[in-house]
Amino acid sequence: MAISPICSIPDCGKGDKLRRGWCNAHYHRWRKHGDPLAGGPESPRGQARKYFEEVVLTYDGDECLTWPFATTEGYGCIKHNGRVQLVSRLVCEEEHGAPPTPDHEAAHSCGKGHLACVTKGHLSWKTPVENSTDRIEHGTHPKGEQNGSAKLTETDVREIKALKGVLSQYEIAKRFGVTRSAVGMIHRHKIWAWLD
Repeated sequence: MAISPICSIPDCGKGDKLRRGWCNAHYHRWRKHGDPLAGGPESPRGQARKYFEEVVLTYDGDECLTWPFATTEGYGCIKHNGRVQLVSRLVCEEEHGAPPTPDHEAAHSCGKGHLACVTKGHLSWKTPVENSTDRIEHGTHPKGEQNGSAKLTETDVREIKALKGVLSQYEIAKRFGVTRSAVGMIHRHKIWAWLD
């Protein structure tokens, strides 16, 4: 008789619906918090809050301080006032006061917000356009071939630009497997403009 596998978390012992080697409860904690031990009996309540207040808000160093708890798309997050919020935004509010407008974002001068940096000296309020410009300068904005949905390479785009006036946009689009409007936007410098 085969032995049923059990959850790989020490002292758990459960074997229901194993995913990633964890029981259902630990798997869902990992999906929600980024850690199979977060939010459960193995993780004392308030640990993230305590770290936020005692470590993050008192840290005055210049190096990136990485948030060790739950993240969303790499950015540290914590439950605050009944909802999950970005730690960097809360830190920026503590350091610089409320954002100038609701649209302002907590921007990282280090370019490592996506790596859970929560260093208050790295944060400032910026508009979405300013923050996006910073991401391009830091090389963390997925443009061109770095964008997972890109159908074209830089070589393709250079060739599309060179074919302007030689072939119709429809013919160019057919050759590269994109829409005519995409070719038109490349020709008008609306997309892939940095290749000019």
